[in-house]
Amino acid sequence: MEPNSLPTEVILTNSRQSLGSVQLDWTPQPGNYLDLEGKTYAVLERRHRYQLKAGRYRLQNIALYVQSATRPSEKSLVGGRWVIGDASCRYNACSEMIRCAVNPDGPCQTCRYYEKRKSEQ
Repeated sequence: MEPNSLPTEVILTNSRQSLGSVQLDWTPQPGNYLDLEGKTYAVLERRHRYQLKAGRYRLQNIALYVQSATRPSEKSLVGGRWVIGDASCRYNACSEMIRCAVNPDGPCQTCRYYEKRKSEQ
């Protein structure tokens, strides 16, 4: 096993079906996208599993709970992190997982509800 990789089990959230175990050299956070066997999944939750060995707990593996998704084509950089959609819109959720309440599927370009966000003072 490579020093920076951990066994990661990928599990579909709705059915609790395991999609298999993979070795990742990065730690996916909720809101990230993961490509596995030609399909794209959104990471919803990450759980760590530990093992007690020689009186110490050691990280044994990671479980990722995912759902099938498509990568969003619209992203905005807000506070050093990427969010879905046009963050200049008043209704944008400023989230990695949901675009907004009025048009969650997008796109932002042709949204009839777009309103410029007022600057905070």
